[in-house]
Amino acid sequence: MLIIMTKHALKLKISSMGLFVMLQLLILKCLPGCDASVLVDSTPKNKAERDGAPNLSLAAFDVIDNAKAMLEKSCPKTVSCADVLAIAARDVVLLSGGPNWSVLKGRKDGIISRANDTVNLPAPSSNTSQLIQGFTKRGLSTKDLVALSGSHTLGFSHCSSFLPRLRNFSATHDTDPTINLQLASDLKRKCPEPNSDRNAGQFLDSTASVFDNDYYRRVVGGKGVFVSDQSLLGDYRTRWLVEAFARDQGLFFKEFAASMVRLGNVGVVENGQVRENCRVVK
Repeated sequence: MLIIMTKHALKLKISSMGLFVMLQLLILKCLPGCDASVLVDSTPKNKAERDGAPNLSLAAFDVIDNAKAMLEKSCPKTVSCADVLAIAARDVVLLSGGPNWSVLKGRKDGIISRANDTVNLPAPSSNTSQLIQGFTKRGLSTKDLVALSGSHTLGFSHCSSFLPRLRNFSATHDTDPTINLQLASDLKRKCPEPNSDRNAGQFLDSTASVFDNDYYRRVVGGKGVFVSDQSLLGDYRTRWLVEAFARDQGLFFKEFAASMVRLGNVGVVENGQVRENCRVVK
């Protein structure tokens, strides 16, 4: 029943760009802990996680709200928002042509949501060492890092996340030397300075509504949009995985599904609550 409801809500409400933000909603949220605290609204006395700087581009909260409302009518106070979010992320991948995996249930919803807790989330400007350190702290491996980075196959980014690579990059290079020259030229055209178009940006691979391994093929070709993407090719600890996933989509699908299961077990709350409204802690 839950799978039917989340898929129904997704099909009704979500666009191809929304598929990415929905998947990132789970991945970014589960790095600190899979307790759905990112869904909580801010109050006059508390700035919540969803309003922390790294989360301001997240969207599709209404999809989770709709699925939860449908569930509450059928089985009130039973299924947590954390479980709804985990299953919705899996359904996003399935609807986009990606792999399936079994989502473990029984999570509780957290009762604390603070914007300050988002300061250590991975940033587009992070290098591989920083990314590995962040994942290791949460019990996730280097393979998990590279596999979960593949979620960018559904991705879109606004200019602000990659603009530092395009101009005044360093004392010796105006443009990041690891970026493909044609891609750099295209990005400069889409993101001029000054830029009055707040919606301007770039898809993170060439098949942005399809879950596939095109992201890795682009990184191998120097076409990773973020520093964090392209750095995976430049580090010996991750390069072999990027190249393997670029060659073999089936291998990527297998490892992505396994990593999503492990991610879904990070920071699971056992003594929380089951929110009736995902936006409100009682």
